[in-house]
Amino acid sequence: MIFGGLQKNSLIDYPGKLSCVLFISGCNFYCPYCHNPDLVKGTPTAPLSEKSFFDFIQKRKGFLDAVVISGGEPTLYKELFPLCRKIKQAGYPVKLDTNGSRPEIIETLIGENLIDCIAMDIKTEPTRYPTWIQTNCNPATILSSIRIIMESGMDHEFRTTCIKPLVDEQVIESVSRLIKGAMRYALQKFRNLSEVLRPEFFLENAFLIDDDELLYLKSIAESWVEKCIVR
Repeated sequence: MIFGGLQKNSLIDYPGKLSCVLFISGCNFYCPYCHNPDLVKGTPTAPLSEKSFFDFIQKRKGFLDAVVISGGEPTLYKELFPLCRKIKQAGYPVKLDTNGSRPEIIETLIGENLIDCIAMDIKTEPTRYPTWIQTNCNPATILSSIRIIMESGMDHEFRTTCIKPLVDEQVIESVSRLIKGAMRYALQKFRNLSEVLRPEFFLENAFLIDDDELLYLKSIAESWVEKCIVR
């Protein structure tokens, strides 16, 4: 496990808490719009040691409220379990950001009380993952992760980055039905074209979803979930 970077403070990554965000390098998905390709490929530009990370959170006690573990995809690594234990022993609640590709890991983390909050990205309707996200992705794993999170009772959020043709009215309707009753569903606007994982995607597709379209997608989703936000 490579610690690919650290955001020292964030007001939006852990709802209601001031958190730092630890980025784990490496990912098993190939999302075209990913804005940190070096992190996904396992070649981060600003790696840090485990010691420097824990020194940081020890010094920030009384200022930071929580730690978010993001990626890349943290659930790819067995070291995630002792990492979560050590963070919690340091006195911090842990939020996990995941792509939902490893439901068995999510289930174990929840069952062993190693995380306190979870956010799962739903990239598009699960049957479309092999086309747009990863050719060998089994949609059943995405559905399983959704079920585990929904049944856990844990504080949770689902998120979709809104970009065509991965996302349209039908996709948001379908995803919203899958997560019916979810605590939060965040529709995220794609903003960054300076560096993406698959730049050729943007040459071949009309990808932008404007603010009015986002609000319309929100109107579709909000009748299915407890809270829907545009971020």
